[in-house]
Amino acid sequence: MNNFKDSIGILLMIIGAIILVLSYFLGWNNNNAVQAAGLLFVIGGIVVYVLTNKKNQESKD
Repeated sequence: MNNFKDSIGILLMIIGAIILVLSYFLGWNNNNAVQAAGLLFVIGGIVVYVLTNKKNQESKD
């Protein structure tokens, strides 16, 4: 379970990237909601990744 918590930020970024790539290939480029969802997943993944790594670094020190 702890290993899953460490990699959830990466998973969110991958999900966001998949949403953005699929929206391009499926022709959903005119729909801003799909683009915003992909962007939010990527940004959320970055934030979660940074916060979990910061927490892990503080616990090691």
